[in-house]
Amino acid sequence: MACLSPSQLQKFQEDGFLVLEGFLSADECVAMQQRIGELVADMDVPLHCRIEFSTQEEEQLRSQEISWSLQRNPSIKLATLCMPTTLSSDMSHTLPRYRPWPKVWASRCPWWCRACTSSRVGAAAVSPHQDSTFLYTEPLGRVLGIWIALEDATLENGCLWFIPGSHTGGVSRRMVRAFAGLKLNTRFLGSEPVWDDSLFVPTPVQRGALILIHGEVVHKSEQNLSDRSRHAYTFHLMESLGTMWSPENWLQPTAELPFPPLYT
Repeated sequence: MACLSPSQLQKFQEDGFLVLEGFLSADECVAMQQRIGELVADMDVPLHCRIEFSTQEEEQLRSQEISWSLQRNPSIKLATLCMPTTLSSDMSHTLPRYRPWPKVWASRCPWWCRACTSSRVGAAAVSPHQDSTFLYTEPLGRVLGIWIALEDATLENGCLWFIPGSHTGGVSRRMVRAFAGLKLNTRFLGSEPVWDDSLFVPTPVQRGALILIHGEVVHKSEQNLSDRSRHAYTFHLMESLGTMWSPENWLQPTAELPFPPLYT
């Protein structure tokens, strides 16, 4: 059973991200894209919920009611159904086979939530951000992003960019819940620094690659200026043992939509 090598673990710990090329086969990527397309086609999503997630503060505040609707709407199944049943028989063991968290963290009880993302032709840039701004835990360092390229991610169509080592400085701002009477709103605590563009390193990858993303590493993607889409499948893991998921986070587990355990 393959595991991350000591050098890979060290690079992840130093840089805050790690690329694993060839994580999925081309056929597995196609199967996932087809299944995602089926799920999207079958969705009955209210018009007011049809928005894209944004890391920009003004966009977040403008769409705060919609985020709540997406989380509460039980008809939206992308969070749990994107992995198709047509993948290879050992697919369910793929993540444990490569998991870095038992050596990065002490225990083996992460929770996870999934999402599907895309950078369509002409899609806007995603501004520099830290995932823990939106998925805050105490202590920090318990959130791990998994980003899988279902199509080639290039400089032209919106690959990820990282500031290596930026995961060691904490979180500069947080998006938190704020109620006005019974109405749910969100607001930001702190402010986003002006990141030096020269510090960002582009990370183009081929279809099937997986990128591990530390919750505090600063990353972004540029506008898709090509004539090709850049679909990706992403989710986040949280080490649950000894960790408090902030009750102020915009995303909260419920009895109907809990955070399912990946393994125990």
